[in-house]
Amino acid sequence: MSDEFLLDQLEELANKLGIKVRYESVNLEESSSAGGLCRLKGEYVLIIQAQAPVKEKIQVMTEVLKRFPLGDIYIRPVIRELLGESKD
Repeated sequence: MSDEFLLDQLEELANKLGIKVRYESVNLEESSSAGGLCRLKGEYVLIIQAQAPVKEKIQVMTEVLKRFPLGDIYIRPVIRELLGESKD
């Protein structure tokens, strides 16, 4: 499974959870992270550096998505495994 496919699946999961994903150009010299989660006007927004490699984008998304309850949402087994959850 390609990294781009994994990233697409994680974006879809974030959308199901009500998390808006935004890719922003960030000055790499001023940032120590590839992205993170925040709340704007009561909504979750995940901001990820547009310039980050796909593997880093996947890492940021998995770390954020692990914080949310995922039990009632269908998630492909490979994505559930990536998130560190056992297969039901």
